[in-house]
Amino acid sequence: MKLLLKLLSLGACIALGANMTLPVAAQDNWPSKPVKIISPFPAGGTSDIMARMLAEALSKELGQQFIVDNIGGAGGTIGTLRAAKATPDGYTLLQTGVGQNAVAHGLDPKLGYDSMRDFVHISQVHSGPNVLVVNAATPYRTFAELVEFVRKNPGKLNYGYTHAASGHMAMELLKQRASECAKGVKECNGFFMVGIPYRGGGPMMQDLLGGQIPLMFINQDVALPHVRAGKLRALAVTSTQRNPLYPDVPTIAESGFAGFQALSWSGLSAIKGTPQGIVDKLGASMDKIMGSPEIRQRLESVGFVVPPAGAKAYSDFVKSEIELWTRVIKTGGIKPE
Repeated sequence: MKLLLKLLSLGACIALGANMTLPVAAQDNWPSKPVKIISPFPAGGTSDIMARMLAEALSKELGQQFIVDNIGGAGGTIGTLRAAKATPDGYTLLQTGVGQNAVAHGLDPKLGYDSMRDFVHISQVHSGPNVLVVNAATPYRTFAELVEFVRKNPGKLNYGYTHAASGHMAMELLKQRASECAKGVKECNGFFMVGIPYRGGGPMMQDLLGGQIPLMFINQDVALPHVRAGKLRALAVTSTQRNPLYPDVPTIAESGFAGFQALSWSGLSAIKGTPQGIVDKLGASMDKIMGSPEIRQRLESVGFVVPPAGAKAYSDFVKSEIELWTRVIKTGGIKPE
């Protein structure tokens, strides 16, 4: 009986040792089957375009198919929650971004996932500013003129926004910063405009072009064709550096609001618990992809910026964005829809 127990114990140890080596072998062979990238927004938008660009590049780099799975809804939180509950084996990845992984935390502290604890941030893929645009028929030709009018005429100007989108957050940050600048200034009446909510960017753009609303913040790539056509006028960009597609358009930071930054961004993240060997392999591939002239050209041609490479840079950035937008949302009293 004792001999049998010893044999069983030895067998268990051997089996355990064998099982412990399996993950290492799996890491070495990864990817041995198609990899899914969850993009938590519908097909066709900027997020989807970035995800498909990345999937194509990773497929070429790693010799296995990377497939974009669009799981939209609730500002990206539905797909992100689905990813957080996925098996951390390297075959489910997530496209992270400003809405679902920063703004959402300020809107709802009980999301069901934590962007810093439930994911391993591999690499940021893109960042780009919003552009403050006005209908070309309005009298505002510069950002300074607009600010002056709003301060002297509080509540008399409307703007369009999509709830919790990057443009909404940029406007809320501007209102808060402009009001701060107004404190103690005798002739200043604060900075108050009336927001008109829209369900999506398409209808909002139609109303801006049609003159139903005078201004809004919108992604730089979406605004560009209308600015070039003379239908919209770009007054300022929300990055700290001028955008190459808008070289003559000042930043808000250089226009009296030092340090102002409100970006649209996305990146690639793995599920917490993904084997380190896979994380390292994926990180090395992303470093190579994001440094390639082809990817840089594709991003920069539409006004996006190639962010600093690496997991630490991206993790630190996500953390800073969560802190920024949670503070802005709390100050503004913004609630979930």
